[in-house]
Amino acid sequence: MTAPSPARLRTDACPGALQTHAAADGALARVRLPGGALTDGQLRVLAGAARELGNGALELTSRGNVQLRGLRAGAEGALGDRLATAGLLPSATHERVRNVLASTLSGRTSGGHVDVRPWVAAFDAGLCADPSLADLPGRFLATLDDGRGDVAGLGGDVGLLALDPVTVALTLGGSDSGLRTTPDGAVDLLLAATRAFLDERAAQGGSAWRLSELTDGPARVAARLAGDRGGPVDVPGAPLTGPAGALPQIDGRTALVAVVPLGRLTADQADLLAAGAVDLQITPWRSVVLPDLPSASLASALTAAGLVLDPASPWLQVTTCAGRPGCAKSLADVRGDAATAVATAALPAGGSRQHWAGCERRCGRPQGDVVDVVATGTGYRVGKS
Repeated sequence: MTAPSPARLRTDACPGALQTHAAADGALARVRLPGGALTDGQLRVLAGAARELGNGALELTSRGNVQLRGLRAGAEGALGDRLATAGLLPSATHERVRNVLASTLSGRTSGGHVDVRPWVAAFDAGLCADPSLADLPGRFLATLDDGRGDVAGLGGDVGLLALDPVTVALTLGGSDSGLRTTPDGAVDLLLAATRAFLDERAAQGGSAWRLSELTDGPARVAARLAGDRGGPVDVPGAPLTGPAGALPQIDGRTALVAVVPLGRLTADQADLLAAGAVDLQITPWRSVVLPDLPSASLASALTAAGLVLDPASPWLQVTTCAGRPGCAKSLADVRGDAATAVATAALPAGGSRQHWAGCERRCGRPQGDVVDVVATGTGYRVGKS
């Protein structure tokens, strides 16, 4: 096996709520929200922290998490206290490894076979209760797909995919492992696969950050697991965009999905969203779900505040990295340039999903069929990698 590169041997520097990243505009903290779930009170706490400790805005990530930028020196302690009080920091030792994507509006709208919300809570609790799982890399990702196929293809290391109401497939590295279980046994199998990843990682030198970096990772992890096997199934690919607008729930109520342009949610917008619903969900498409509403009457207020509910809007097609001035490596103000391109109907890739990046690292690039718009210092290079 090829020896790991020196870069892979460095300490895992993936930011968290307590271990921040030193960016050009100040410290950056990343708050994990398993399944993207948070309450109105928790969103208000995040908005208050953005105003009083950071730059006044929240960033939504492609893993349904939230980042605070521009934190002043020494703000980590105050931020940690606020998050812990709000229930957003259940484990100081495991907080960076709680990366969990879950199907949007699972259990509320049609399209899925099971409600994965109980899986999210049980997996997060099991993760935090096992001291050994604190050693997971900060990039490790679990996906919990209720069968509608919205998150299974988003690059998870381990995952669950409901095949029907009584059968669940374990996915490894985004592909079917062949292992099968019932909905009641799904979380136990997912936790076992997570431990098996750590065991295989240790056996291969302990330097891999993702399952894909292990030699024959999916096969070797699967071989460490006991359980029923089934015939192979295709895992749905990553969708180009998520939902937007008003969606009917199976109970007759309405869910509003508001897309946040370029993933930057101001504190005032966050407060408006928190006033609209008790339970919310951040999606990997940088949108916020307000479920269980009696009607779609709040839509006009959200639109007036700069949020997007039109599923045909070009804002659904565009993502960016932080760019200048937040990132010292960026060669351009990609957010400003992308916003101008949307406003002037001058997007270089037309109606294609596109990611604007300030350098070749292309941070924040979503999964799937994406056109790269990469700053070169003298303009942008457009193409697929």
